[in-house]
Amino acid sequence: MVKDVGVCVCVCVCVSTHSDVAVISPQDPVLNIGSSLTATCTLSPDLGLHASTLYWTLNGMILSGSTYSVLSPHVLGVTLHHLNGSQQQSGDNLVCHGADGHVLAGSCLYVGEPPEKPVNITCWSRNTKDLTCKWSAGGRGETHIRTKYTLKFKLRWYGKEKECENYNTGKQRYSCYIPRNLALFTPYEIWVEAANQLGSASSDITTLDILDVVTTDPPANVQVSRVGDLEDQLTVRWASSRELKDVLFQAKYQIRYRLEDSAEWKLVDDVGNQTSCRLAGLRPGTVYFVQVRCNPVGIYGSRKAGIWSDWSHPAAASTPSSESLQSGSCDSKPSEQNSTLRRELKQFFGWVRKHAYGCSGMSIKLYDQWRVWLQKSHKTRNQILQDDNS
Repeated sequence: MVKDVGVCVCVCVCVSTHSDVAVISPQDPVLNIGSSLTATCTLSPDLGLHASTLYWTLNGMILSGSTYSVLSPHVLGVTLHHLNGSQQQSGDNLVCHGADGHVLAGSCLYVGEPPEKPVNITCWSRNTKDLTCKWSAGGRGETHIRTKYTLKFKLRWYGKEKECENYNTGKQRYSCYIPRNLALFTPYEIWVEAANQLGSASSDITTLDILDVVTTDPPANVQVSRVGDLEDQLTVRWASSRELKDVLFQAKYQIRYRLEDSAEWKLVDDVGNQTSCRLAGLRPGTVYFVQVRCNPVGIYGSRKAGIWSDWSHPAAASTPSSESLQSGSCDSKPSEQNSTLRRELKQFFGWVRKHAYGCSGMSIKLYDQWRVWLQKSHKTRNQILQDDNS
């Protein structure tokens, strides 16, 4: 039983004392979760203290006297059952105190589990210049004691085994970065080893070619602009990756956009390898945020799909509003002819979206020509429909 005395040790700092004061045994034990432990605090006779006057704390909390046993005038024992995992990976403080609270001796308890086999190794290379790999710890993932993960790699058919050195910490602690000296056109074998004081485990070997896991930086200089006075369209333009300009590949792009007051993105998935696209079917007088990302497909003839880059920084623009388009007219209300024109445009664009499949330059040009012709024409709706059917 543990009693709280208002002292909380957040970071374990193992207490060390001179051997002529007191000694805790065992010193710094490593135990599996659920184990029991009997520890002793042996006093130096020169202290003039009796073991019955001492008490124990674990991480600053007094342990119940029912767990104590006076083994001799100079030896006080304590027994702990069904130990939980250490509260910090640096160990839990088990401390022996004098009656006045003075620390006589201390030991660190390491209570945890051996690591399980690391799994889910995935890697990506940014612009063929480096390699980053991440993995999952396996099992429940938490060992409660300090566990070292080592990512190792080597060329598949030859080469010396190497270790990754740049490990990430925090939420991305199961990842490592290899910054240089990577070979192209030759597969690597990659695996992760995990070890702590209770055991070790190794992942399965992952085989990959750098060219099959290439990603790139997000497209740069993304710009969004209006398409004349078309109230339901915006044009998106961007620059291709400079880092891969000397590499043989064919980029594939995706666009996503959302309303200013919405968190829901709409995806344009079939942009192809062009660096501009017309968004249509938008709301008039509305601000849109737009992002673009790139997939470098077929690096040096690789048959595997590339890896999508991060999304670019958002760019924004607003579509023209119906009111602003009408502000130059002498009529306070749109004429019947303008209403017919707007309706025909929406009908035509519905056809474009259904049949043009993404950002088709030919369809957009045809649409623009059709719109200009409509604006100059004074024919009635029936005449327009008759011409379309002919």
